[in-house]
Amino acid sequence: MKTIQKNESKNNKLTFWEGETCEYCHGTLVEKRVTLHRKIKGNYLLLEGIPAGVCQQCGTRYYTANVLKTIQESIHGRLKAEREVLVPIYSFSF
Repeated sequence: MKTIQKNESKNNKLTFWEGETCEYCHGTLVEKRVTLHRKIKGNYLLLEGIPAGVCQQCGTRYYTANVLKTIQESIHGRLKAEREVLVPIYSFSF
């Protein structure tokens, strides 16, 4: 009889967030790939494919320490951007 560790499902796929709940609403966390939008020193950054634990009930996102470190390195320019895009900007006024 094989014992399954907390972070390993029956099909051997690692699921870090399995069994974890949201600290705000106590909803179930599921692993998803998300996109972060940030404005740093007047420049807009998109970080795609970020692994996160996302609450199925309220949408709160949780990140592991190694993911946060990679995000920080990306924001501070230590990692090279994969691509750049031109984004049109529209002003909304009444």
